Amino acid sequence: MVLMQSALRSLVDVEHGTVSREVFVNEEIYQQELEQIFARAWLFIGHESQVPNPGDYFQSRMGEESVLLVRDRKGELHVFLNTCRHRGMKVCRYDEGNALLFTCPFHGWSFATDGKLVGVPEFQSAYYGELDKAAWGLPEARIANFYGSIWATWDPNACSFEDYLGDYAPLVAQHFEGDDGRPNGVEVFGGVHKWRMPSNWKFPATSFNGDAAHGSITHRSINAAAIGPQGEVGGGDRHGMRFPRERLELIMPGLGHGGHLTVHEPDEPYVETWQTMPRVEDYFREAYQERMKRHAGGKVVEGGTNVFPNFSTGGAPRTIVVWHPHGPYHTECWRFYFVDKQAPPEVRDGLRHWVMRYSGPAGMTEQDDMENWNYASAASRGTIARRYAYHYGMGIGHDRIHEFLPGRVSQVRSEGAQRTRFARWLEFMEASSWDEIYPKRRR
Repeated sequence: MVLMQSALRSLVDVEHGTVSREVFVNEEIYQQELEQIFARAWLFIGHESQVPNPGDYFQSRMGEESVLLVRDRKGELHVFLNTCRHRGMKVCRYDEGNALLFTCPFHGWSFATDGKLVGVPEFQSAYYGELDKAAWGLPEARIANFYGSIWATWDPNACSFEDYLGDYAPLVAQHFEGDDGRPNGVEVFGGVHKWRMPSNWKFPATSFNGDAAHGSITHRSINAAAIGPQGEVGGGDRHGMRFPRERLELIMPGLGHGGHLTVHEPDEPYVETWQTMPRVEDYFREAYQERMKRHAGGKVVEGGTNVFPNFSTGGAPRTIVVWHPHGPYHTECWRFYFVDKQAPPEVRDGLRHWVMRYSGPAGMTEQDDMENWNYASAASRGTIARRYAYHYGMGIGHDRIHEFLPGRVSQVRSEGAQRTRFARWLEFMEASSWDEIYPKRRR
């Protein structure tokens, strides 16, 4: 059952900045999200560096469903639903690897790396050669390769991924640049960190999208403990390079994207942050100098970006986190860690230790955040608690146009980006087709 528009509008008031707790705890709303949002939006799957060779695969997720990112024998990339067309068993139960075929362990149907059904036991004796194999391949999603990052959607009528990002695209692309500014200059390293927490997926997704105000309270202890790469206060930018800067919240009306950004002047000097690791320091200094040459004469933008509905960057540097829905009261968090393709072992090792200290369920910063989301979820499920809306009104009426950035911006203490995200959530939840979501944009 799809909730009527009037019912949804009574729960989310973007103009006044209030959101009903039902949006975070209601089972019916959650099921509608899976159908209206996760079955139609462009979702992050993984990175091409995870499947460099023919036959390589990486098991990912779209909403609650398992999918396979596969490079076929001809080198083409695909995203398949990880379920056999015969009885639904997963055709692959490993996180990653290389395969010639995906063979269902239930009845033995086999699928090639291009998704085609190629093997059926007793095809002649039991099916009499009449089964149309071409009609029973693995379901395949539309994909987009964006500077090495792989995105997919189930909706054949969805707009292009470039239109989905709109003017936000350059800010997302910079997360896949090398430290020297080379496009598509990174690769995933160290595997993917996965864990579950008792929280609705929208708590972390909206918190990362325009909630800088929590940092001085939630993360006060880790800042005092000097969480940075060499023990300095704060995490810094670009592996700790901190400058005088303009800090802003970016708001993308009509798209639902946004995040915390800093705008740097092109002549800002390099600041040492790896003093106890001279070779690592040398590497980042040279990369910074090369990066400034690439951006000569222009400002540099850095920071955490968020793509609707569940993709975020931020926290420890060069990481991406995807907030996979796992029921109305649980989220499965996946963190991908990136490093320059050309980075030497000592740089990789230095970053590895930093992100372990910073991120994930054992990371000092992530523990702070999860404590908030988990307790907030539990405290919002009660009969009385559900009568009281959340307040998202910080900064209403005070956002502005920025001469250098797309969309609108506000100072760092605002919830404008979160309100914009809920406005986009409403559009997806109410729309019956992509024509209503993007009336002026087509594939």
